[in-house]
Order: sequence, then C-alpha cells, then structure tokens
Amino acid sequence: MRELETYDEYKEFLEEHPDKLVIIDFHAEWCGPCKMMGPKFENLEEEEKYGDKVVYAKVDVDENEETAEELDIEGMPTFILYVNGETVNQMVGDDFNKLLGIIDEEVAKV
Repeated sequence: MRELETYDEYKEFLEEHPDKLVIIDFHAEWCGPCKMMGPKFENLEEEEKYGDKVVYAKVDVDENEETAEELDIEGMPTFILYVNGETVNQMVGDDFNKLLGIIDEEVAKV
C-alpha cells in the first residue's frame, strides 16, 4: 500500500485517480486502534474487494505532519474517502464494519 510522505504526494495521489473512490488511512505508529485497523485496511487492497473502483493509501501523521495539519486530523485512525479530489465521507475510529458500510455506500455512487 502506498504511503504518502508529503503534502505534495497526497495532492498528486488524489489527482492521479479522478474517477475512483480514494480512501486514505491517517494513522500513527503509537496508536493502538491504528494497529488493529491497519492490517484490515491493507487486506481490502490485497483482496481487491472493490475491484478497480477504489484506490488506497496511508498517511503516517507523525511522518507527514503537513498533510495531517492541513486536513486538521485529530483522532486516529481517520479514514477519508474522496471522489474527484473532494471529500465525500470520513470516519474516525476502529469500527471496521462501519468503515465497510461507508465504503459500500460510496462505491455504489462511483
């Protein structure tokens, strides 16, 4: 899974996938819930659960502080879903089933 290390990489990633649902996991190494959700999130990409409609990335908020600050990320993990570079939904926390429900809802619109 691609780790976006700078704000420019984050912006470019969104621009590279204009017609897809982009999901970015904002996480931290020290965050317990992030450690629980991270592997599950990565499995979505590996299993290609949503085919080519969805692309995934991660942002370590401690390594890429600029992006975290720009987006005002306060809780982790935070999952933000984008279409055409615009936020369409987001979730904070470690409820994987809730995340799947949000993704299902947004994939149906793409």
